[in-house]
Amino acid sequence: MARLDPPRWAITPHDEIEPLGVTPPPAPTGGQLVKLGLIGLLLAGLLVGLHMVTDDQDRLLETLTVLDLLGLCFLLLLGVRRWREAAARSIRAEEAMVELETARQSAINANLAKSRYLASVSHEIRSPLNAIYGYAQLFERGDGVNAQEAARVILRCSEHLTNLVEGLLDISQLEFGMLRVRTEEVRLGAFIDQIVSMMRPAAHAKGLTFTLEKGGRLPEVARFDQNRLRQVLINLLSNAIKFTAQGSVTFKVTYAGQIATFEVLDTGPGIPAEDQKRLFEPFERGEGSEPGAGLGLAISKTLVDILGGQLDLHARPGGGSCFRIVMMLSEVAGKTLPSAPMRKLIGHEGRQRRILLVEDDADQRHFLEQLLRGLGFHVEARPDGEQALIAARDTPPHLAILDISLPGLSGWEIAAKLRAQFGDRIQILMLSANSQELHRPEHDSPEHDRFLVKPVEFESLVGAIGDLLQINWRWQSDATPTDEAATDRAALPNSAGADLNEAARTHISRLKECLRIGHIRGIENEIKQLEGADPGAEGLVRQLYDHLDRYDLTAMARLLQDY
Repeated sequence: MARLDPPRWAITPHDEIEPLGVTPPPAPTGGQLVKLGLIGLLLAGLLVGLHMVTDDQDRLLETLTVLDLLGLCFLLLLGVRRWREAAARSIRAEEAMVELETARQSAINANLAKSRYLASVSHEIRSPLNAIYGYAQLFERGDGVNAQEAARVILRCSEHLTNLVEGLLDISQLEFGMLRVRTEEVRLGAFIDQIVSMMRPAAHAKGLTFTLEKGGRLPEVARFDQNRLRQVLINLLSNAIKFTAQGSVTFKVTYAGQIATFEVLDTGPGIPAEDQKRLFEPFERGEGSEPGAGLGLAISKTLVDILGGQLDLHARPGGGSCFRIVMMLSEVAGKTLPSAPMRKLIGHEGRQRRILLVEDDADQRHFLEQLLRGLGFHVEARPDGEQALIAARDTPPHLAILDISLPGLSGWEIAAKLRAQFGDRIQILMLSANSQELHRPEHDSPEHDRFLVKPVEFESLVGAIGDLLQINWRWQSDATPTDEAATDRAALPNSAGADLNEAARTHISRLKECLRIGHIRGIENEIKQLEGADPGAEGLVRQLYDHLDRYDLTAMARLLQDY
């Protein structure tokens, strides 16, 4: 409290006391002047009340008592309010400290996990690089290495490295919320068959039994993001094969009431309860597990969440694990999609188109140049922007394929200059190993028409070029049989099936139906029945088993189409 020395006025008592709600004493008879003073009451520098001083001592006690009580009540209420505010600030400060400590601990754990990841991923990178480097040296020395086998090894190693990079990119996109779902109409049966055909050879190579089980009627066509769902299922199946030393891996698919359930079951060592939740965190791996990046399950869990599903892990009695995905797949009723033909792309229709390729890496430039020339394009390949702009001035291109990271002018700068020079007469396709380039703020109004992330898949590149140039591709004629088909037909007489007995022809008819619906166990059973039904079907049965071992149902159907 601080006391101010107030001024003194000669006023009528009704002037200033009335607003305080206090009934003032009557004015003295005869208009006698009353001397009145006001004392300010301060709290923390604020005026919180007034105290009256007057020379009318007879009326002073009554007036002061009322005013003091009002002032004390006001001070009490103000004090309670200030105390509550202080308590709330204290609680908020404590909560903030807890949040900061939690964030600090999370950051420490994340750094430790990433350190473990960097230590383990070196092996994941060095192993495929060593294989690629080794075969490259063999080719360079001219040693008698099987080129086809070497190409397969190099391709597998490259795919492995690509998966590592894409895993990191997916984690980055998920953290920034930039991953988008792209639903489309998909032939569900063919989608499942493709996944099985990819994973079965790896299981057989380890001596494992790989089984596909389908429960319920699967829709012919469903709507979902096939790329992301395929990524999740391949990751789960790859893990099951990788961590199962002996026994089997089972892929179960059931569908009921628009809900699809995918289960991956293995007979591996199982996963301890304390590891099960942690495995879904980025860069985490199970204790004693084989080398791995520790990204797959974290990405799979997040992708399934984005797709609106649920991914769970369950321990199996007697060992092994079961990963289960439950999600809604909307059936597209009354619609069928044509099977994708297995044809070879050999060029494009119409006049020859000119492509300007700008890539500073000589190996990548040579590869893309040869690829594009093989498809019938006129290609001008240049290592930097200055040479590219000169080439564009001399021979205006229909399409420019630009790497972003270039010496001198960047790909973005080249794109801006080409757009200014040619306007909409040129299409621009950007390539970059950094997926974040597309999301930089300065590119909100881009000059380019399409963006692809390296390494670029052949199908993605061809699809982008076809869309941008609005061209129709030329494929190998369907009437031209593949080598495998020619072998199948050459092994059969012209009147295929004419010498088989009625029982054998019945099993062939059932086998065709099993192929149509993708019933794997039924296919295996009918081949066995066919083998015992007619000794004359021995050659056919042998070829059917060969196709079944490779899970090539297309070749099997082609083999049986003349029966």
